[in-house]
Amino acid sequence: MKIVTANRLSDGRVIYVGEGGGPVDRLDAAGRYEDEAADGALADAQRDPATFVNPYLVDVGPAGPSGRDRLKETIRSRGPTVGHSLGRV
Repeated sequence: MKIVTANRLSDGRVIYVGEGGGPVDRLDAAGRYEDEAADGALADAQRDPATFVNPYLVDVGPAGPSGRDRLKETIRSRGPTVGHSLGRV
């Protein structure tokens, strides 16, 4: 299974392609796709640069991101890693 992730153009936040093809903010709301459907979802996101910046595919398992980028994608899905100790998000 794969998901499509990117950054939102307007604010740089991590977003995902949802089941309907639109952007969603939460990893658990991301559409999960098999092979050719994943390629199609990626192509659709690439055709919408006003929303999706640098979209790419990520392998996922039942519990979330998997494969070699598991740690990176888990950190990205939780939001910014700076500013928390200062009360900024």
